[in-house]
Amino acid sequence: MENVAVSGISFELSDEQKMLQQMAREFAAKEIIPKAEHYDQTAEFPIDIIEKGRQVGLVNLNIPDEYGGPGANVLEEVLVAEELAYGCSGISTAMSVNNLSSLPIMIGGTPKQKEYWLGERMMDKGHLAAYCVTEPAAGSDVVGMQTRAERQNGHYVINGSKMFISNVNYANFYTVFAVTDPSKRHKGISCFVIERDTPGIKVSRHFDKLGQRAADTAEIVFENVEVPAENRIGEEGMGFLLAMSVFDHSRPGVASGAVGVARRAMEESIKYAQERQTFGQPIWQHQAIGHKIADMAMNIEAGRLLAWQAAWLVDRGVHNPRAVAYAKAFAADMAMKVTVEAVQVFGGYGYMKEYPVEKLMRDVKVFQIYEGTSEIQRNVIVRELFR
Repeated sequence: MENVAVSGISFELSDEQKMLQQMAREFAAKEIIPKAEHYDQTAEFPIDIIEKGRQVGLVNLNIPDEYGGPGANVLEEVLVAEELAYGCSGISTAMSVNNLSSLPIMIGGTPKQKEYWLGERMMDKGHLAAYCVTEPAAGSDVVGMQTRAERQNGHYVINGSKMFISNVNYANFYTVFAVTDPSKRHKGISCFVIERDTPGIKVSRHFDKLGQRAADTAEIVFENVEVPAENRIGEEGMGFLLAMSVFDHSRPGVASGAVGVARRAMEESIKYAQERQTFGQPIWQHQAIGHKIADMAMNIEAGRLLAWQAAWLVDRGVHNPRAVAYAKAFAADMAMKVTVEAVQVFGGYGYMKEYPVEKLMRDVKVFQIYEGTSEIQRNVIVRELFR
Protein backbone atom coordinates (compact mmCIF):
# COMPACT_ATOMS: atom_id res chain seq x y z
CA MET A 1 0.00 0.00 0.00
CA GLU A 2 1.32 3.44 -0.92
CA ASN A 3 2.42 5.57 2.02
CA VAL A 4 0.05 8.44 2.69
CA ALA A 5 1.28 11.52 4.54
CA VAL A 6 -1.19 12.72 7.15
CA SER A 7 -0.71 16.29 8.31
CA GLY A 8 -2.16 18.07 11.30
CA ILE A 9 -2.83 15.03 13.49
CA SER A 10 -0.59 13.84 16.27
CA PHE A 11 -1.11 11.91 19.49
CA GLU A 12 2.39 12.62 20.73
CA LEU A 13 2.61 14.72 23.87
CA SER A 14 5.38 17.26 24.27
CA ASP A 15 8.09 16.64 26.86
CA GLU A 16 6.53 19.32 29.07
CA GLN A 17 3.11 17.69 28.82
CA LYS A 18 4.57 14.30 29.68
CA MET A 19 6.25 15.82 32.74
CA LEU A 20 2.98 17.45 33.83
CA GLN A 21 1.11 14.17 33.37
CA GLN A 22 3.74 12.30 35.37
CA MET A 23 3.71 14.90 38.14
CA ALA A 24 -0.07 14.57 38.44
CA ARG A 25 0.21 10.77 38.47
CA GLU A 26 2.81 10.84 41.23
CA PHE A 27 0.79 13.38 43.22
CA ALA A 28 -2.27 11.12 43.03
CA ALA A 29 -0.23 8.10 44.14
CA LYS A 30 1.47 9.88 47.03
CA GLU A 31 -1.05 12.45 48.27
CA ILE A 32 -4.51 11.30 47.17
CA ILE A 33 -4.84 7.52 47.09
CA PRO A 34 -3.54 6.90 50.65
CA LYS A 35 -6.06 9.41 52.05
CA ALA A 36 -9.04 8.87 49.76
CA GLU A 37 -10.78 6.34 52.02
CA HIS A 38 -10.53 8.70 55.01
CA TYR A 39 -12.13 11.60 53.14
CA ASP A 40 -14.81 9.34 51.71
CA GLN A 41 -15.77 8.09 55.16
CA THR A 42 -15.64 11.44 56.95
CA ALA A 43 -16.74 13.75 54.11
CA GLU A 44 -14.10 16.22 55.33
CA PHE A 45 -12.85 18.84 52.91
CA PRO A 46 -9.29 18.02 51.71
CA ILE A 47 -7.88 21.49 52.23
CA ASP A 48 -4.41 20.13 53.04
CA ILE A 49 -4.26 18.22 49.75
CA ILE A 50 -5.52 21.24 47.83
CA GLU A 51 -2.78 23.39 49.37
CA LYS A 52 -0.11 20.82 48.46
CA GLY A 53 -1.51 20.73 44.94
CA ARG A 54 -1.37 24.52 44.75
CA GLN A 55 2.26 24.54 45.84
CA VAL A 56 3.29 22.17 43.03
CA GLY A 57 1.16 23.87 40.37
CA LEU A 58 -1.77 21.45 40.05
CA VAL A 59 -4.35 23.98 41.30
CA ASN A 60 -5.19 27.12 39.26
CA LEU A 61 -3.80 25.26 36.24
CA ASN A 62 -5.47 27.43 33.62
CA ILE A 63 -4.52 30.85 34.99
CA PRO A 64 -2.24 32.54 32.43
CA ASP A 65 1.41 33.06 33.24
CA GLU A 66 1.05 36.85 33.08
CA TYR A 67 -1.01 36.57 36.27
CA GLY A 68 1.40 34.16 37.91
CA GLY A 69 -0.33 30.92 36.88
CA PRO A 70 0.93 27.82 35.06
CA GLY A 71 -0.89 28.87 31.88
CA ALA A 72 -1.99 25.33 31.03
CA ASN A 73 -4.16 24.86 27.97
CA VAL A 74 -7.30 22.70 27.99
CA LEU A 75 -5.48 19.59 26.74
CA GLU A 76 -3.02 19.90 29.63
CA GLU A 77 -5.93 20.30 32.07
CA VAL A 78 -7.37 17.10 30.58
CA LEU A 79 -4.12 15.21 31.20
CA VAL A 80 -4.07 16.29 34.84
CA ALA A 81 -7.79 15.63 35.37
CA GLU A 82 -7.48 11.97 34.38
CA GLU A 83 -4.58 11.36 36.76
CA LEU A 84 -6.10 13.14 39.76
CA ALA A 85 -9.52 11.48 39.29
CA TYR A 86 -7.75 8.13 39.09
CA GLY A 87 -6.73 8.79 42.68
CA CYS A 88 -10.12 10.11 43.88
CA SER A 89 -12.62 12.06 41.82
CA GLY A 90 -14.03 13.76 44.92
CA ILE A 91 -10.65 15.19 45.86
CA SER A 92 -9.84 16.02 42.22
CA THR A 93 -13.15 17.89 41.93
CA ALA A 94 -12.29 19.96 45.01
CA MET A 95 -8.88 20.70 43.49
CA SER A 96 -10.27 21.74 40.10
CA VAL A 97 -13.12 24.08 41.09
CA ASN A 98 -10.80 27.09 40.87
CA ASN A 99 -10.20 26.21 37.21
CA LEU A 100 -13.96 26.44 36.61
CA SER A 101 -14.54 29.52 38.77
CA SER A 102 -11.76 31.49 37.08
CA LEU A 103 -13.04 30.88 33.56
CA PRO A 104 -15.70 33.66 33.46
CA ILE A 105 -13.04 36.14 34.55
CA MET A 106 -10.52 34.79 32.04
CA ILE A 107 -13.03 34.89 29.18
CA GLY A 108 -14.98 38.07 29.95
CA GLY A 109 -12.98 40.05 32.49
CA THR A 110 -11.07 43.28 32.00
CA PRO A 111 -7.28 43.32 32.43
CA LYS A 112 -7.78 44.99 35.82
CA GLN A 113 -10.24 42.31 36.95
CA LYS A 114 -7.93 39.54 35.80
CA GLU A 115 -4.95 41.08 37.57
CA TYR A 116 -6.87 41.33 40.84
CA TRP A 117 -9.01 38.19 40.96
CA LEU A 118 -6.71 35.77 39.12
CA GLY A 119 -3.33 37.21 40.02
CA GLU A 120 -3.64 38.73 43.47
CA ARG A 121 -6.44 36.65 44.94
CA MET A 122 -6.04 33.17 43.42
CA MET A 123 -2.32 33.02 42.77
CA ASP A 124 -0.73 35.33 45.35
CA LYS A 125 -3.10 34.70 48.25
CA GLY A 126 -4.12 31.16 47.34
CA HIS A 127 -7.82 31.94 47.63
CA LEU A 128 -10.48 29.46 46.56
CA ALA A 129 -13.53 30.40 44.50
CA ALA A 130 -16.88 28.80 43.69
CA TYR A 131 -18.89 28.80 40.46
CA CYS A 132 -22.57 29.58 41.06
CA VAL A 133 -25.03 28.80 38.27
CA THR A 134 -27.32 25.92 39.32
CA GLU A 135 -30.48 26.77 41.27
CA PRO A 136 -33.06 24.68 43.16
CA ALA A 137 -35.45 24.89 40.19
CA ALA A 138 -32.97 25.62 37.39
CA GLY A 139 -30.20 23.12 36.78
CA SER A 140 -30.03 22.09 33.14
CA ASP A 141 -32.37 24.99 32.26
CA VAL A 142 -29.88 27.82 32.79
CA VAL A 143 -32.28 30.35 31.23
CA GLY A 144 -34.81 29.44 33.90
CA MET A 145 -32.70 30.85 36.74
CA GLN A 146 -34.55 33.10 39.19
CA THR A 147 -31.71 34.84 41.05
CA ARG A 148 -32.09 38.58 40.35
CA ALA A 149 -29.54 41.36 40.17
CA GLU A 150 -31.11 44.83 40.15
CA ARG A 151 -29.01 47.90 39.50
CA GLN A 152 -29.33 50.65 42.09
CA ASN A 153 -27.14 53.76 42.39
CA GLY A 154 -23.91 52.37 41.01
CA HIS A 155 -24.21 48.87 42.48
CA TYR A 156 -26.33 45.75 42.10
CA VAL A 157 -28.62 44.17 44.68
CA ILE A 158 -28.77 40.39 44.36
CA ASN A 159 -31.51 38.12 45.69
CA GLY A 160 -31.93 34.42 45.13
CA SER A 161 -30.21 31.11 45.77
CA LYS A 162 -27.85 28.63 44.14
CA MET A 163 -27.89 24.88 44.74
CA PHE A 164 -25.28 22.08 44.62
CA ILE A 165 -22.35 24.51 44.54
CA SER A 166 -18.89 22.97 44.92
CA ASN A 167 -16.38 24.38 47.46
CA VAL A 168 -18.88 27.05 48.51
CA ASN A 169 -18.19 26.68 52.25
CA TYR A 170 -14.46 27.18 51.72
CA ALA A 171 -14.39 29.73 48.89
CA ASN A 172 -13.24 33.30 49.49
CA PHE A 173 -15.29 34.63 46.58
CA TYR A 174 -17.87 33.47 44.07
CA THR A 175 -18.56 33.91 40.36
CA VAL A 176 -22.35 34.23 40.29
CA PHE A 177 -24.82 34.35 37.40
CA ALA A 178 -28.03 36.32 37.90
CA VAL A 179 -30.88 37.80 35.85
CA THR A 180 -30.52 41.52 35.19
CA ASP A 181 -33.42 41.79 32.70
CA PRO A 182 -36.11 39.04 32.87
CA SER A 183 -37.77 40.27 29.67
CA LYS A 184 -34.73 39.34 27.58
CA ARG A 185 -34.56 35.67 28.58
CA HIS A 186 -31.04 34.34 27.81
CA LYS A 187 -29.89 37.84 26.84
CA GLY A 188 -30.88 39.13 30.26
CA ILE A 189 -28.37 37.15 32.36
CA SER A 190 -25.16 38.70 33.74
CA CYS A 191 -22.14 37.49 35.71
CA PHE A 192 -20.67 38.95 38.93
CA VAL A 193 -17.79 38.32 41.30
CA ILE A 194 -18.97 38.47 44.91
CA GLU A 195 -16.89 38.42 48.09
CA ARG A 196 -17.73 35.67 50.58
CA ASP A 197 -18.01 38.09 53.52
CA THR A 198 -20.53 40.41 51.80
CA PRO A 199 -23.53 41.01 54.12
CA GLY A 200 -26.62 39.01 53.16
CA ILE A 201 -24.87 35.80 52.07
CA LYS A 202 -25.82 32.57 53.81
CA VAL A 203 -24.23 29.20 53.07
CA SER A 204 -25.70 25.88 54.20
CA ARG A 205 -23.70 23.07 55.69
CA HIS A 206 -22.42 20.65 53.07
CA PHE A 207 -24.79 18.03 51.73
CA ASP A 208 -24.35 14.36 52.66
CA LYS A 209 -23.76 12.80 49.25
CA LEU A 210 -23.68 9.32 47.71
CA GLY A 211 -20.23 9.82 46.22
CA GLN A 212 -17.44 12.35 45.76
CA ARG A 213 -17.88 12.96 49.47
CA ALA A 214 -14.60 14.86 49.80
CA ALA A 215 -15.96 17.62 47.55
CA ASP A 216 -17.90 20.22 49.52
CA THR A 217 -21.36 20.76 48.03
CA ALA A 218 -23.90 23.16 49.51
CA GLU A 219 -26.57 25.81 48.91
CA ILE A 220 -25.87 29.55 48.94
CA VAL A 221 -28.56 32.19 49.52
CA PHE A 222 -28.33 35.89 48.61
CA GLU A 223 -30.57 38.31 50.54
CA ASN A 224 -30.22 41.93 49.41
CA VAL A 225 -26.53 41.43 48.70
CA GLU A 226 -24.94 44.65 47.43
CA VAL A 227 -22.27 44.17 44.76
CA PRO A 228 -20.23 47.02 43.23
CA ALA A 229 -20.90 47.57 39.52
CA GLU A 230 -17.19 47.06 38.82
CA ASN A 231 -17.61 43.45 39.96
CA ARG A 232 -19.73 42.64 36.93
CA ILE A 233 -17.86 40.44 34.43
CA GLY A 234 -18.50 41.53 30.87
CA GLU A 235 -21.42 43.64 29.73
CA GLU A 236 -24.94 43.25 31.06
CA GLY A 237 -26.70 40.41 29.27
CA MET A 238 -23.52 38.53 28.38
CA GLY A 239 -23.87 35.99 31.18
CA PHE A 240 -25.53 33.20 29.22
CA LEU A 241 -22.95 33.27 26.42
CA LEU A 242 -20.24 33.44 29.07
CA ALA A 243 -21.65 30.39 30.88
CA MET A 244 -21.86 28.41 27.63
CA SER A 245 -18.27 29.30 26.77
CA VAL A 246 -17.19 28.23 30.24
CA PHE A 247 -18.76 24.81 29.74
CA ASP A 248 -17.01 24.39 26.38
CA HIS A 249 -13.71 24.91 28.21
CA SER A 250 -14.52 22.85 31.31
CA ARG A 251 -16.37 19.79 29.99
CA PRO A 252 -13.38 18.13 28.31
CA GLY A 253 -11.69 18.04 31.73
CA VAL A 254 -14.83 16.56 33.30
CA ALA A 255 -14.88 13.90 30.58
CA SER A 256 -11.24 13.12 31.29
CA GLY A 257 -11.97 12.82 35.00
CA ALA A 258 -14.56 10.16 34.18
CA VAL A 259 -11.93 8.37 32.09
CA GLY A 260 -9.57 8.44 35.09
CA VAL A 261 -12.14 6.78 37.36
CA ALA A 262 -12.89 4.17 34.71
CA ARG A 263 -9.19 3.45 34.24
CA ARG A 264 -8.79 2.93 37.98
CA ALA A 265 -11.77 0.53 37.98
CA MET A 266 -10.31 -1.42 35.07
CA GLU A 267 -6.86 -1.70 36.66
CA GLU A 268 -8.37 -2.84 39.95
CA SER A 269 -10.39 -5.42 37.99
CA ILE A 270 -7.30 -6.69 36.18
CA LYS A 271 -5.39 -7.06 39.44
CA TYR A 272 -8.26 -8.90 41.12
CA ALA A 273 -8.95 -11.12 38.08
CA GLN A 274 -5.33 -12.27 38.13
CA GLU A 275 -5.45 -13.19 41.83
CA ARG A 276 -8.94 -14.66 42.15
CA GLN A 277 -9.34 -18.25 40.96
CA THR A 278 -12.43 -20.32 40.25
CA PHE A 279 -12.74 -23.75 38.67
CA GLY A 280 -8.98 -24.10 38.79
CA GLN A 281 -7.92 -20.97 36.91
CA PRO A 282 -7.69 -17.18 37.31
CA ILE A 283 -11.07 -15.64 36.57
CA TRP A 284 -9.76 -13.48 33.71
CA GLN A 285 -9.37 -16.71 31.74
CA HIS A 286 -13.13 -17.20 31.87
CA GLN A 287 -14.48 -15.52 28.77
CA ALA A 288 -17.36 -13.88 30.68
CA ILE A 289 -14.85 -11.97 32.82
CA GLY A 290 -12.16 -11.45 30.20
CA HIS A 291 -14.61 -9.88 27.78
CA LYS A 292 -15.89 -7.48 30.43
CA ILE A 293 -12.37 -6.19 30.95
CA ALA A 294 -11.71 -6.05 27.20
CA ASP A 295 -14.82 -3.88 26.80
CA MET A 296 -13.61 -1.64 29.62
CA ALA A 297 -10.30 -1.12 27.87
CA MET A 298 -11.83 -0.34 24.47
CA ASN A 299 -14.30 2.16 25.87
CA ILE A 300 -11.73 3.89 28.08
CA GLU A 301 -9.52 4.45 25.03
CA ALA A 302 -12.48 5.85 23.10
CA GLY A 303 -13.43 8.16 25.95
CA ARG A 304 -9.89 9.47 26.28
CA LEU A 305 -9.65 10.18 22.55
CA LEU A 306 -12.95 12.07 22.59
CA ALA A 307 -11.79 14.15 25.56
CA TRP A 308 -8.47 14.91 23.88
CA GLN A 309 -10.21 15.87 20.63
CA ALA A 310 -12.62 18.22 22.41
CA ALA A 311 -9.73 19.85 24.29
CA TRP A 312 -7.67 20.14 21.09
CA LEU A 313 -10.51 21.97 19.34
CA VAL A 314 -11.08 24.39 22.23
CA ASP A 315 -7.36 25.15 22.39
CA ARG A 316 -7.45 26.08 18.71
CA GLY A 317 -10.39 28.40 19.15
CA VAL A 318 -12.76 26.13 17.25
CA HIS A 319 -16.33 26.41 18.53
CA ASN A 320 -17.59 22.83 18.38
CA PRO A 321 -20.18 22.11 21.10
CA ARG A 322 -21.00 18.79 19.45
CA ALA A 323 -17.46 17.45 20.01
CA VAL A 324 -17.53 18.65 23.61
CA ALA A 325 -20.92 16.97 24.15
CA TYR A 326 -19.65 13.74 22.56
CA ALA A 327 -16.80 13.65 25.06
CA LYS A 328 -18.81 14.56 28.15
CA ALA A 329 -21.75 12.20 27.50
CA PHE A 330 -19.73 9.25 26.25
CA ALA A 331 -17.11 9.40 29.01
CA ALA A 332 -19.67 9.82 31.79
CA ASP A 333 -21.90 6.98 30.60
CA MET A 334 -18.91 4.78 29.81
CA ALA A 335 -17.36 5.28 33.25
CA MET A 336 -20.63 4.46 34.97
CA LYS A 337 -20.86 1.19 33.05
CA VAL A 338 -17.19 0.34 33.66
CA THR A 339 -17.49 0.79 37.42
CA VAL A 340 -20.68 -1.28 37.57
CA GLU A 341 -18.91 -4.04 35.65
CA ALA A 342 -15.90 -3.75 37.97
CA VAL A 343 -18.16 -4.46 40.94
CA GLN A 344 -19.48 -7.48 39.02
CA VAL A 345 -15.94 -8.73 38.37
CA PHE A 346 -15.26 -8.58 42.11
CA GLY A 347 -18.53 -10.39 42.82
CA GLY A 348 -19.62 -10.25 46.46
CA TYR A 349 -16.36 -8.58 47.44
CA GLY A 350 -17.11 -5.73 45.05
CA TYR A 351 -20.13 -4.84 47.17
CA MET A 352 -18.01 -4.42 50.28
CA LYS A 353 -16.48 -1.12 51.36
CA GLU A 354 -13.13 -2.71 52.15
CA TYR A 355 -12.60 -3.17 48.40
CA PRO A 356 -12.06 -0.12 46.18
CA VAL A 357 -14.59 -0.55 43.39
CA GLU A 358 -17.79 0.26 45.30
CA LYS A 359 -16.43 3.76 46.00
CA LEU A 360 -15.54 4.21 42.34
CA MET A 361 -19.11 3.30 41.37
CA ARG A 362 -20.56 5.77 43.88
CA ASP A 363 -18.17 8.54 42.89
CA VAL A 364 -18.65 8.27 39.15
CA LYS A 365 -22.45 8.57 39.04
CA VAL A 366 -22.36 12.35 39.34
CA PHE A 367 -20.39 12.63 36.09
CA GLN A 368 -23.68 11.87 34.35
CA ILE A 369 -25.31 14.76 36.24
CA TYR A 370 -23.02 17.73 36.85
CA GLU A 371 -21.76 20.22 34.27
CA GLY A 372 -24.59 19.21 31.97
CA THR A 373 -26.41 15.89 32.32
CA SER A 374 -25.92 13.12 29.78
CA GLU A 375 -29.44 13.88 28.56
CA ILE A 376 -28.60 17.55 27.98
CA GLN A 377 -25.44 16.54 26.09
CA ARG A 378 -27.61 14.46 23.77
CA ASN A 379 -29.89 17.46 23.26
CA VAL A 380 -26.82 19.48 22.25
CA ILE A 381 -25.75 16.74 19.83
CA VAL A 382 -29.22 16.56 18.24
CA ARG A 383 -29.35 20.34 17.93
CA GLU A 384 -25.98 20.45 16.21
CA LEU A 385 -26.72 17.51 13.91
CA PHE A 386 -29.95 19.11 12.69
CA ARG A 387 -28.73 22.71 12.66
